[in-house]
Amino acid sequence: MSRTVTVGLDDSPESRAAAEWAAREALLRGLPLKIVHVRGPTPGHVARTPLLDPESHRNWAQRLTHESADGIRLRHPGIEVITEQLTGTVTGVLCEAAGSAELLALGSRGMGGFSGFMLGSVSLGVVARAERPVVLVRAGEQAADEHEMDPSGVPSAAAPFRPVVLGLDIDRPDDTLLDFAFDAAARRKTALRAVHAWPEPSASFHGFSGDARLHGSLERGQAALLGKVLRPWRQKFPDVEVLEASRCGSAPQVLVNDSRDASLVVVGRRIRRHSFGAHIGHVTHSALHHIGAPVAVVAHT
Repeated sequence: MSRTVTVGLDDSPESRAAAEWAAREALLRGLPLKIVHVRGPTPGHVARTPLLDPESHRNWAQRLTHESADGIRLRHPGIEVITEQLTGTVTGVLCEAAGSAELLALGSRGMGGFSGFMLGSVSLGVVARAERPVVLVRAGEQAADEHEMDPSGVPSAAAPFRPVVLGLDIDRPDDTLLDFAFDAAARRKTALRAVHAWPEPSASFHGFSGDARLHGSLERGQAALLGKVLRPWRQKFPDVEVLEASRCGSAPQVLVNDSRDASLVVVGRRIRRHSFGAHIGHVTHSALHHIGAPVAVVAHT
């Protein structure tokens, strides 16, 4: 069975933006788009309420998904769109849907005038548990936002894509994460900016004449390590321009600063199967809250 680009749809603006993003991604990948609406379990006393009966909700959900699918087919001729209405715990059902998808797109509530996300419990739960890539899209995201300005200075989806930005831990580089990021850049015919942050030297070194020399040595060493990690991927994707950004500072802040002009930001989440539950990591957590571009979270071992 062919994989799909899948999107979780409700009636929110951010969900509709995610559906549009997913349609564009499906076209880039040459895959069908699957639109999934999940209805949570209905308590017995609610099911007996005339205005909230299950049949009315089913009809509403069917209209919602079909209207969304029809609009996407109209705006993106040639795309194959599948719709599905499912029932169950929303986070669990979406994680299951992600398992048979190339990736899952979800909307995430924007923080008013600030760039970034205010994650809902469903989005955060899916990101923390799904073992396939999950892309979070803010409300208002449009195709032109992911592209450079045209020659006249007007945002245009006909202009080249902005770079794909990858947040990379060079101490534990993962092939799944690197492959997703390089493939995303290749499909967009744009550059990949690989961002690596390293901490400032210990405070015990400050005040000594060797500070500048030490900092320069660390800077060259970290840049060399980043280059070593990326070298085989440059060979695998020779058409992708790679911009290496090895910077001293807080990893979350460095990544946020380097993502201001991104079309897509790619970060990782280590899969941990233990009794303490899922954990997405502080860099990924920061990216989800403070980066305005779509953010892809790629789970890896």
